[in-house]
Order: sequence, then C-alpha cells, then structure tokens
Amino acid sequence: ALPALLWLALAPLPGSPGPAARAELRVRVRLPGGQVTEESLQADSGSDCISLELRTADGALVTLTADFRQEVKIFRALILGELERGQSQFQALCFVTRLHRNEIIPSESMAKLRQKNPRTVRQAEEVRGLEHLSMDVAVNFSKGAQLSSHIHNVCAEAKEAIYTREEDVKFWLEKGVDGSMFEVLPQTSDLPDLQRCRLCGDRWKPCICSYSLSIEWYPCMLKYCKSRDAGGKVSSYKCGIRSCQKGYTFDYYVPQKQLCLWDEET
Repeated sequence: ALPALLWLALAPLPGSPGPAARAELRVRVRLPGGQVTEESLQADSGSDCISLELRTADGALVTLTADFRQEVKIFRALILGELERGQSQFQALCFVTRLHRNEIIPSESMAKLRQKNPRTVRQAEEVRGLEHLSMDVAVNFSKGAQLSSHIHNVCAEAKEAIYTREEDVKFWLEKGVDGSMFEVLPQTSDLPDLQRCRLCGDRWKPCICSYSLSIEWYPCMLKYCKSRDAGGKVSSYKCGIRSCQKGYTFDYYVPQKQLCLWDEET
C-alpha cells in the first residue's frame, strides 16, 4: 500500500536525469515536549542540495543543509541570546561535517515529494542514535566556499563560529580542498586546565562548550513498491519515503564561557 504520508511523483527513467527541479515542502512535526512546529524542507536537484529548517522548543532556529556534490553537511543554529547576561540578541553556530551516502534521500527524489495531508502532525518512523561529535577544527569563513558554496550563505551570521572535525578535514584534503581554511583549535592536551563550560565558574575563561540539536523529521530512505505487468514481469518503483529523527551533540572550544551560557550544570 502507498504510505499515507507522502507520495513520490514518477522518477525519470534510468539514464535520463530530467530537468533540474526545485521544491519546497512544509511539514508539521511534534517536538519531544509535545509542542507542534512547522518544518520547512527545500530541494534543488540542479545544485544537488537539500535544506531543512525548524524552530526548537527553546526558540532556536536550526537548519541542516546537505550538499551532495561536495559531500558536506552544514548544521546552523541561531540561538536566542540572554540579554540580561550581556549576550547579543542571538548567537549563531555552524557545524560542518562529512555527508555520507544514504544518510538522506537524494535531492532529485526530495524535489518530487508531495504531501497528501498537510495538516497532519508527523512523527518520525525511525529514531536514529544520538551522534556525539568533537569539533576540534575551526573553518575560515572567507575561504569556506571552496569546501561548499553554501557556507557563504548559511554561515554568514556565524563567521567566527564555524567548526568541523579533524577526521572530516582529512577526507576533504584527500579530495583536493585547500587546507589553509582550517585551523586546529586548542585541546585539553594543550591546556591542562581547560574544563567543560558547564563546570567552569568564570564566565571569561576558555572552556569546552557542548551544544545539542535534533532534526525531528527528515526523509532518510526511499521506499520501493513492486508491480507486475501483463506478462507477469515484476518491477520495482519508488513509492514513498521512510522518515527518521536524529540528534547530535557537538563539543567545541570557546575562548570564554560567556559564549556558552546554555551549557551550565543544573
């Protein structure tokens, strides 16, 4: 049976990529606390990328951009600042990691998604395990377009706070990316008194900050249905998607705890 949630328009035949397609979809999703929020999904098969955006329960705006061409994932968080504690109106963070095959459905398939029941509140069919990432390298914003052209737009508000991992950097360097855009950040081994921010009592001391986000609903896999022609030959076709939820926790160096006030011992 076709899934009740979404259906896919007929895909082009193999070997005929078809015209580039762009599409936007809005899906109502339920957050862990029970609140309902609207998630925006955009796909552009011409530039081979997709993006998802949602507002979390604490008011942060979280965006995930997947650049399939460059094998790059960009997470951006716009976090509401604590004005009474000397922070600006919002704080922007960007985390850049390697995009692996089969993490998300292809942009061409995403551009063909159509929603049957727009008012229905969705919950992911599969919860994928929490990923804990140590972001030990800073990315230079002015050179970041060489890694992915989307960094320029997505991370414009986070110019001084773009982070990645050494193991992902090694992968990109092997692909020929310019290494001068990366700078290894101080580690606990370099600074023995470097603490986690939640344990640090001095707001002006450097520390290791932790930020967690969750993509509550995204199309992670294609579903295939079988059909049989008049001659009895069986063939399969794309007939829907499987949805997933996945959480991430990022650890990274900050020059002062003031930049990480959410990460406090409770």
